[in-house]
Amino acid sequence: MQWSHDTDGLDWEALSELYRIAPLGTKSPEHLRAVYGASRHAALLYDQGRLIAAGRALADGRDCAYLADIVVHPDYQGRGLGQQVVERLVASAQGHRKILLYAQPGKEGFYRKLGFRPMRTAMAIFADPDAAQSSGLIE
Repeated sequence: MQWSHDTDGLDWEALSELYRIAPLGTKSPEHLRAVYGASRHAALLYDQGRLIAAGRALADGRDCAYLADIVVHPDYQGRGLGQQVVERLVASAQGHRKILLYAQPGKEGFYRKLGFRPMRTAMAIFADPDAAQSSGLIE
């Protein structure tokens, strides 16, 4: 397996498919190219040239970093690869006063084991608040 932190040459169709089958929802290749392009850090894992795990971090360089879109191919889940993606992104965001993420409902324990703690005051505005509420992301 080989790690990359560079999106040059990334097959955006393969990344889009990875999000779809993981399942983390439908994200077009164009959408992913834009959000990864605006992110400061990326962690991409390949197995014999096949993209099997990915994640990104938005960061301002000092105060706040936000981990997003952590994904692992279903055939590779349960092997600690998601943990490795998170650890690489956290390491690349060291020096920030805070590193944030929001977890899919039911995944909170996974992130707690990696040092993340629930926040009492985190709030969000979602483009589709009804969908965010029905999926358990917001009250």
